[in-house]
Amino acid sequence: MSAVVLSVYDVANVPGDGAQFWVYMQYAQGLRRLGCDVYWLEQLRPSSDADEEARRRATLLERMKRFGLEAKTLLYAANPAAVDGVRFIACTERHARAVLRRADLVLNFHYAIDPRLLGWARRTALVDIDPGLLQLWMSTRQVAVPRHDHYFTTGETVGTPEARFPACGLSWTRIRPPVCLDLWQVVYSPDAESFTTVSSWSSASWLKVKENGHTTLRDNAERAAFLEYVALPRQVAQPLELALHLLDRDPAGQARRRQAEQDGADRAQLEPHGWRVRDSREVAGSPDAYRSYVQTSRGEFSCAKPSSVEFRTAWVSERSVCYLATGKPIVVQDTGPSNYLPEGEGIFRFSSLPQAAAALDAIESDYQRQCDAARSLAETYFDARRVLERALNTALGRARVPVATA
Repeated sequence: MSAVVLSVYDVANVPGDGAQFWVYMQYAQGLRRLGCDVYWLEQLRPSSDADEEARRRATLLERMKRFGLEAKTLLYAANPAAVDGVRFIACTERHARAVLRRADLVLNFHYAIDPRLLGWARRTALVDIDPGLLQLWMSTRQVAVPRHDHYFTTGETVGTPEARFPACGLSWTRIRPPVCLDLWQVVYSPDAESFTTVSSWSSASWLKVKENGHTTLRDNAERAAFLEYVALPRQVAQPLELALHLLDRDPAGQARRRQAEQDGADRAQLEPHGWRVRDSREVAGSPDAYRSYVQTSRGEFSCAKPSSVEFRTAWVSERSVCYLATGKPIVVQDTGPSNYLPEGEGIFRFSSLPQAAAALDAIESDYQRQCDAARSLAETYFDARRVLERALNTALGRARVPVATA
């Protein structure tokens, strides 16, 4: 049995984001289903509110207990004064060091992890879930990624001649975002009304690019993409609903107040055009709530970050894979042609308002068939057992185990 440590990013720090939790739990549970001994490694950001910090820690540990990982959770905080730069919480450094040293693999999603932590590990692999964007950050030195033994990416074109960004001198192994099919069972709901999605909306996300010898910043938040399709709800029969992480009306801090004002203005723009707007913390703020929100939707309609469209990586979001697994067809913005996914069978891609409207209409013309096709896509291409078996064999240099392919 292989021992694998998952080094995740910003789950405990954002307990109200059920989507973020599931991104990494798919990997954890998929590996456990392969018989691996899995540990969860995560950095806690410091908080000026000790009670809030304690609540975040307690929330994570309660969720880990439900998924069989309570005794396998290694939490730490940055500590520049320490020899190894970290301070472990709720476990001893001796225990954490022993786990990392005996693990067969550390699967790291925390791009800027302290390299001293990786130094305790026997073998490491980076997992890129921001294809194109991560390579841009690395090439422009916006992120200093420590050396790893292996590099995985969920982008189809990363490291290929088709890529519109550098490979950063690394050899990338392309994988697909995994989903644990038994945890995302089909819920056929022909009476469900809304095509939905969950979005961070206006989280600080900027592209630093060079144009004509000058460095400029471009808005890379999902809001920039969605607002180009603001007129869509009036052109289709089914309601469109956005579960957004909007700032509170009166948050502390001048910058956050400005952002709250912008979020309020965006909502005032969306709703008159027919968009249903929900607070993601209310409808998808826990792992169970997020899963229920997906399962009770009619399907997914979603735009992508501008960088995903520009880089043409054929990226499919971890969120969209959850919709597919539960039998919900998806209509998503075109991020480049896929080498394996079909078009018009469970998944539709659009790059214009008429294409988006036509895709939603096509799903309605034979809804059950499209739902069946969605689940079939998840089973064929994103089954966590298959995806992670191949990745684990690659990272550990094992002979490939024959599995059914498509």
